[in-house]
Amino acid sequence: MNDTTDFQPMGHRFRGFLPVVVDVETGGFNPDTDALLQVAAVLLRMDSRGRLYRHETVSRHVQPFEGANLDPKSLEVNGINPFHPLRIAHPEKDALADVFRAVREEVKANVCKRAILVGHNAGFDLSFINRGAERAGLKRNPFHPFSSLDTVTLSAMAFGQTVLARAVQAAGMAWDNGEAHSAVYDAEKTADLFCHVINRWGDIPAPPVQPRMDNA
Repeated sequence: MNDTTDFQPMGHRFRGFLPVVVDVETGGFNPDTDALLQVAAVLLRMDSRGRLYRHETVSRHVQPFEGANLDPKSLEVNGINPFHPLRIAHPEKDALADVFRAVREEVKANVCKRAILVGHNAGFDLSFINRGAERAGLKRNPFHPFSSLDTVTLSAMAFGQTVLARAVQAAGMAWDNGEAHSAVYDAEKTADLFCHVINRWGDIPAPPVQPRMDNA
């Protein structure tokens, strides 16, 4: 359990970018045609020792946009019934606006200039976030439009694993297959994995001091 009062803004840690861990559940693999069904964003913070930890999770169920494709195979994997009467889902514009608002507030709190998406196969999640924001006409997308941090690469480096479940277990953390493919669960496990690898690496070295060049 982290002491959330031990908070050090991380504006200097990642070149002014705030890492935010995102996972989406969708109705397929094509962000142009397939529905965005759930989005979860895990906000991270850093303590005075420079160690990252999970701070807060923001998530929304999303109503399929008009004409969206819903691939039965994708729905079988994520277990989502988009039209279940007890599923509290929001229009895409409202759902993304809520998540973006929370991210922007955290960017400001951390004295950062922008968020950068962290994900397991991050390009997939970023593509759905960006395309959803475009469809909804949201102009204030807080995420860098094309850069991301991918825990697939970090896990391959740290553990020789690329599958999320195996990487999490290799890091010594529990994995529940019954909870997997929920955006919240996958995002929080990805966040734990990202924090573990970054914290294991340790502090980044300070830039070397350049020798003074005298004209003598």
